[in-house]
Amino acid sequence: MLVQTQSVTFQRELRLQSGAVLPQVTLAYETYGQLNQDRSNAIYILHALSGDAHVAGYNSSDDTKPGWWEDAVGPGKAFDTDRYFVICSNVIGGCRGSTGPASINPVTGKPYGLSFPVVTVADMVETQRWLLDYLGIDQLLTVTGGSMGGMQALQWAVSYPDRVRSAMILASTARLSAQTIALNEVARQAIYADPNWNHGDYYNSAPPNAGLAVARMIGHITYLSDTSMRDKFGRRLQERERFGYDFNTEFAVESYLRYRGNAFTRRFDANSFLYITKAMDYFDLSYGLPSLADAFVTAKAKFLVVSYTSDWLYPSWQSKELVRSLLQNGLDTTYVEIESDYGHDSFLLEVDRLAELTHDFLTQLAPALHQTVSTPNHIAANP
Repeated sequence: MLVQTQSVTFQRELRLQSGAVLPQVTLAYETYGQLNQDRSNAIYILHALSGDAHVAGYNSSDDTKPGWWEDAVGPGKAFDTDRYFVICSNVIGGCRGSTGPASINPVTGKPYGLSFPVVTVADMVETQRWLLDYLGIDQLLTVTGGSMGGMQALQWAVSYPDRVRSAMILASTARLSAQTIALNEVARQAIYADPNWNHGDYYNSAPPNAGLAVARMIGHITYLSDTSMRDKFGRRLQERERFGYDFNTEFAVESYLRYRGNAFTRRFDANSFLYITKAMDYFDLSYGLPSLADAFVTAKAKFLVVSYTSDWLYPSWQSKELVRSLLQNGLDTTYVEIESDYGHDSFLLEVDRLAELTHDFLTQLAPALHQTVSTPNHIAANP
């Protein structure tokens, strides 16, 4: 399946939660499938920290790697593009086509760097609403995502209750724990410690790839579980039969982490890593409220909340806390805990079980979505 990444630039100010203002915003996005006649079959997939708009398919016939959720998005898959119109966009603060710290500041003509204002999950969702208006879609059948994508889906349900019929929250939370904030800070410190970081001003010189690679290595450890690491690597040595008693890469798990860390530097911006992890740290739907339940007083969506038994980054108790808060507001909520050894990455890998849940959930929500589709209109007069 070939898909083209598109972009739209909104020539208007975006006032952020912090009070800062971006003079204009560009969003990169991709769409899959077609809108039906009454535009009621739209699904917004929201990506996690390292994701982007390219959720599935290939951008060209020369691509060797498909989108980040290829197993879940496409004809006959969990998010069936024969039936649904799927949207995925890159968040602001990112580095894959949307406005972020590597973007050119229209005022100075230079990359923003650390002069880029801090953004929040709510700010990300606000620009996604702009994109929805641009596409001429009044209401989403569902919003969904795992990890930070689930945070955005929750924010959608709270900020725009009339525009979301349902929300599927996968391996996520309504607020980060102290442990997760601590892990994010350690990863950021790895970037700060790289002399090439230069306080974020490195766009005309060597980037802080060493620090970013270590930050990604820390992240990968949190995405796996003890069982998955034991099964995948154990204590196997890499390309040697006995200990070398040195500091070269010896164990298979060391080799894997270094490979993943170095690969990440070829597609991601270190400053974007800082901004996105900070947005996750700030995310707390209960902030300033008596309880988490108070955050959902105006919500109207039907919810599917999914957790995974081996996910220690966003453990099941956080999903259960979220479910209790939803039920206190009388919201139609289904909770499923999936047995899995894949850790936090389970939401990306346990696709067969997810497909069953998605099919049942969406069929109950919209059983008659089989009408003839029409090509969506991507043109707006004043984006």
